[in-house]
Amino acid sequence: MAEDNKIVLASNEPSLGEVRIAPEVIEVIIGIAANKVEGVYSMRGSLANSFSELFGRQSRGKGVKLDQTNGELKVDVYAFLNYGVSVPKVALAIQEKVRQQVLFMTGLELTQVDVHIQGVVPEKQEPTVDPNNLFGEEDGEKK
Repeated sequence: MAEDNKIVLASNEPSLGEVRIAPEVIEVIIGIAANKVEGVYSMRGSLANSFSELFGRQSRGKGVKLDQTNGELKVDVYAFLNYGVSVPKVALAIQEKVRQQVLFMTGLELTQVDVHIQGVVPEKQEPTVDPNNLFGEEDGEKK
């Protein structure tokens, strides 16, 4: 039988039963929250994630590793940032946004949020084309 690694939500109120959340659900919440931080270009994914995205499926939990040990939840977030942003400020914003969103959506406290910046992505330079000079000729003469 497969090991039950779901996270049980505690409740102070009487209930009809237990509420269990799969770790993958929390990873998706963390991935979306981190991606929404200004300055984050993308999250690190695996080769399988890249192939899935080519075929139109977006993996929202990529770049997130959740660890549940002794009732504590620790998370590692792997991200690429836009060039020109303050790395420490964006990393702190990721930590705060992830912590708040997990608490808001599940009631669970993360004991540790480690942010790993995997790279910085420069702005994409769009080549400019002069419609009056498509072939780079000056005064009708070729260069």
